[in-house]
Amino acid sequence: MSKKIKTRINVWAAIGAAILIVLLLIWLMFAFLTGDTDVAAFIPPML
Repeated sequence: MSKKIKTRINVWAAIGAAILIVLLLIWLMFAFLTGDTDVAAFIPPML
């Protein structure tokens, strides 16, 4: 691959990682504010 294509892939990988980190922080902040820090408690029970 050329250097330009590798750079473009690296940029998209960095953007994707940043988005995942932001979503994780939002999820953790929501859990902290609601007092629900148990990850399994968010999954609704099967009826």
